[in-house]
Amino acid sequence: MPSYTVTVATGSQWFAGTDDYIYLSLVGSAGCSEKHLLDKPFYNDFERGAVDSYDVTVDEELGEIQLVRIEKRKYWLNDDWYLKYITLKTPHGDYIEFPCYRWITGDVEVVLRDGRAKLARDDQIHILKQHRRKELETRQKQYRWMEWNPGFPLSIDAKCHKDLPRDIQFDSEKGVDFVLNYSKAMENLFINRFMHMFQSSWNDFADFEKIFVKISNTISERVMNHWQEDLMFGYQFLNGCNPVLIRRCTELPEKLPVTTEMVECSLERQLSLEQEVQQGNIFIVDFELLDGIDANKTDPCTLQFLAAPICLLYKNLANKIVPIAIQLNQIPGDENPIFLPSDAKYDWLLAKIWVRSSDFHVHQTITHLLRTHLVSEVFGIAMYRQLPAVHPIFKLLVAHVRFTIAINTKAREQLICECGLFDKANATGGGGHVQMVQRAMKDLTYTSLCFPEAIKARGMESKEDIPYYFYRDDGLLVWEAIRTFTAEVVDIYYESDQVVEEDPELQDFVNDVYVYGMRGRKSSGFPKSVKSREQLSEYLTVVIFTASAQHAAVNFGQLFLGMYPEEHFIEKPVKEAMARFRKNLEAIVSVIAERNKKKQLPYYYLSPDRIPNSVAI
Repeated sequence: MPSYTVTVATGSQWFAGTDDYIYLSLVGSAGCSEKHLLDKPFYNDFERGAVDSYDVTVDEELGEIQLVRIEKRKYWLNDDWYLKYITLKTPHGDYIEFPCYRWITGDVEVVLRDGRAKLARDDQIHILKQHRRKELETRQKQYRWMEWNPGFPLSIDAKCHKDLPRDIQFDSEKGVDFVLNYSKAMENLFINRFMHMFQSSWNDFADFEKIFVKISNTISERVMNHWQEDLMFGYQFLNGCNPVLIRRCTELPEKLPVTTEMVECSLERQLSLEQEVQQGNIFIVDFELLDGIDANKTDPCTLQFLAAPICLLYKNLANKIVPIAIQLNQIPGDENPIFLPSDAKYDWLLAKIWVRSSDFHVHQTITHLLRTHLVSEVFGIAMYRQLPAVHPIFKLLVAHVRFTIAINTKAREQLICECGLFDKANATGGGGHVQMVQRAMKDLTYTSLCFPEAIKARGMESKEDIPYYFYRDDGLLVWEAIRTFTAEVVDIYYESDQVVEEDPELQDFVNDVYVYGMRGRKSSGFPKSVKSREQLSEYLTVVIFTASAQHAAVNFGQLFLGMYPEEHFIEKPVKEAMARFRKNLEAIVSVIAERNKKKQLPYYYLSPDRIPNSVAI
């Protein structure tokens, strides 16, 4: 009788193992096997991190194995199990891989297909078509769209983290990390309030050091020592945590009535201000978005304020960017003066502090929350709803939305909700942050997420004119590496533009993003469909870059871009493409490391060895 060797890999995360009964049956082109209990005597099967093998003997030839059915039945109490994959060795010596990478909860049956990526048109057998259709039907019931606030991109229909499908909840370790980070934030908030209540008013700007969490590294120490200087202020607009607002000024706005006489002490080329504008030496950061946003009033004992400043900056003869004029609100007038570097030291410093405060609010709520987290959630929900696990685009993207929906749900539960951390710590809390997102949606366009186009739109593309814009330089390298990789993967599975256009699941995915994520706004520029391999490659690059590199640039740096620990792809051509992708990323790491050797203030946020795959890793 034919005998198969079944190898079962259990996840290594906390509580991944199970004591429940696990049954397996094989579905082949010539028949279906009986249900077999996977159990070895005097052995604890399916422990965390275990790889267990079993011999399964069947009564007759099954033909080509098409599906593997796994049943979990409770032993005593239901015990969740994380199944990584199953490998099958056939009687003829062939090996077939069946990726899973899912939690199996309750008394259920899970049906797995082999790991070869397939488009819908590739499935000609009824049982495979049926499996594909049922998977999407189930997912669309689990992953439902919901409006959290009017005008926001739609999000997952879940009030709290525990309401999410188990497969996208935090693993226990990641959940602990989130709780600890949240607790630490609350602890720091409490300490700051304690200091505010029981210490006398600050008498010196050096008192700022008392509220900073001490981080011993070169960058934090240099910023601490030089934060009051104009050079550091300008540098942060290029390479700080919000390097996406500065743009070349092509015409001085009427609402900022600054003159050559006002700033001539800052201009180094013996030119008028208008001539400096014409030569491309003037830059501007306009916080118009904050104009009229309600300041936080949740604590009646604490008055909070918001400004909507306009900051004019100048490229000096050393090609460094420095501020030359600041107006704290949008409408000019006697009560809204323009502050200058020639003003009294602390007048000018306080004006810069107001700008930096406004930059913080836009960074946290728009650059970080809306344009990385919420956008990535849209891509993730649409992916789960419209792409089955066997689809090559699902396999490509799943690592880049990992835990995204979970961390955003936690944020809605604890951070940006009413009485959440935003209300306690931010001047835009109490509803101002919601108003900001609603306003910023009109500027959330597809083109603005295409990194090279976004740089050009702000007039910041010239490396010769603006040589110290490392966010741009490194971002372009990473963007191109991702684009090359996605183009290779697309070409493997789509031999022509027609195949792209005729892939119904892909088109449903893209349409879901447009209709629900972008709320069907034509002005967003998001495509309703993709019609070519080139367009698809760019679209996938947007998804991956937004979730990985862009988020890293405006949040933090770790690791993992190009690393795919869950092997959803099994085909050799894709694995070779992944290897080339990693090699390209390693080359970028070397380029950035070499440049940083010569810098007192190194920029490494977009070094691929510090870019996580998704916004939540």
